[in-house]
This record gives sequence, structure tokens and C-alpha cells, in this order.
Amino acid sequence: VAGIRTNECEMALAGGVNMLLTPDLSINFSKAHMLSPHGRCFTFDARANCYVRGEGCGMTLLKPLADAQDACDNIVACIRGSAINQDGRSSGITAPNGPSQQACIRLALQRGNVSPSEVGYLEAHGTGTPLGDPIEVDAMAAVFGREGNFHLGSVKTNIGHLEGAAGIAGLLKLSMVLAHGEIPENLRFK
Repeated sequence: VAGIRTNECEMALAGGVNMLLTPDLSINFSKAHMLSPHGRCFTFDARANCYVRGEGCGMTLLKPLADAQDACDNIVACIRGSAINQDGRSSGITAPNGPSQQACIRLALQRGNVSPSEVGYLEAHGTGTPLGDPIEVDAMAAVFGREGNFHLGSVKTNIGHLEGAAGIAGLLKLSMVLAHGEIPENLRFK
């Protein structure tokens, strides 16, 4: 996105793929108690008990809005602001850094000239872990306020954690939410 905004490129493909070709990682994640024993993702639920691996791929074409309009492209969504950062110091691979997440969200909002009150839906990472999900929700609450008027979801309840394709899966879900005006259910949420 940044390369398009700074005219370093005219368009870009953004995507990812995750395939579970060998059992090695699943075995190691299972031994480390990182995988849900139920094989289901309970994102933001009190029953959250680790994550579920999934397979999938996704791809999208990114280009400046004016160029897409001139070409009469099928425009599904517009990215108004984006940000990338490194999570920094945390207590482990399954524990995100809340202040780092807050900084990233604030930067994306600033770059998109979007106020937190304008956001109606957040597609969260939401892995379904009892440690990571609360940290992520607290980070969002710090930026948007605990009384913010928005919906929250995670595609991982629908298709599992696509690991290397997790970001594109979330972006594609968010694009479909915008295109269809409907938010898919966050499965198994009580």
C-alpha cells in the first residue's frame, strides 16, 4: 500500500498462502499446547483454548483509486490508511505486545485521516488464545474506547489460522463485509 501511495509502483499484488504439507509443525505446536484440543477456534470467548491451523490462499490487486475508477475496475474496497510495525518485546510467541498494537492502529488511522469514531467494524487477528485475545481487545479498547460503537470479528472462527495467509484472509473478509454490507457470524461466540 505504501508503495502505491508514494508512486513507487502503479499497482501491486498482495497475498499469501498456507498449506499444511507435513505434520511437523502441527506435532510441535501440539506438544507445546498451542493448538485447540477441540479443533475449533473460540475467538473472544471465555472458552478460548488455543488456535486451529488452517489452509488457504488469497490474492488482491491494489492500485490507486483514481486509476481503478478510470479503468472501470470492479472496486470492492478502499484502503484509506495502513501501518506496519514490529511487535517488540513480549513475554513469548503467543503473547502480543498491546502498546505496540495500539501504536500501529493509531498510525493507520492517522495515515488514513480516519477518526476512531468513524470505524464500524474491526477485523481482528483474534487467534482464539486465552492470552493473546484479551491483549488484542485491550489494545483496541485503548484506541477506540470501551464504549466504541463498532463490531468486532475474526475470520479464524470460520477458516482457522492461515498463518502466512492470515493477513490476506482478514483483508478479504473485511472487503466482503464492505461489499455486501453484512458481517459473518463470529462462530461459537457466547
